[in-house]
Amino acid sequence: MDINLSQCFIAVDDHDKALAFYRDVLGMEVRNDVGFEGMRWVTVGSPAQPDVDIVLEPPLADPNASASDKEAMVELLAKGLLRGVIFSTDDVDATFERVSAAGAEVLQEPVDQPYGVRDCAFRDPAGNMLRFHRPRKR
Repeated sequence: MDINLSQCFIAVDDHDKALAFYRDVLGMEVRNDVGFEGMRWVTVGSPAQPDVDIVLEPPLADPNASASDKEAMVELLAKGLLRGVIFSTDDVDATFERVSAAGAEVLQEPVDQPYGVRDCAFRDPAGNMLRFHRPRKR
C-alpha cells in the first residue's frame, strides 16, 4: 500500500501577501483560488511536485467556529506559534539569498546541523516558520 502526501495547509492572514510570497519569491505555481462563505483558499505548489498542493487558508477555516476560537487562532498566527513547513532545496545558500533579498524575516542563516542537514529558516508574511534544507554531503 502506497501512502503519499497530497495536501498540506498553511494559515495566512492576507492571501494577496501570501500569494506574492509563495508564487513570486518561492516560485510556486497557483493551482486554485476559491472563495466560500467569506473565506478564501489559494492552492499553490512546486512545479517539480505536481501531486502535492499547499493550501493557503484562513487561520481557522471553519464557518462553524466561534468568534473567540477564530480570534485565538488569529492571535497565535500573529505570534508565529502555528506549525511551519520544511521544504527541501538543492541549494540552501542560494535559496537563503533569494528569500532574504525579497525581504522575508530571517530566523536562521544557513548552517550545518548536527543531525545531517544544512538549513535556514524564515517567517512568511503571516508569521509561519518556513525551513529550507538539504542533506549534507558526506
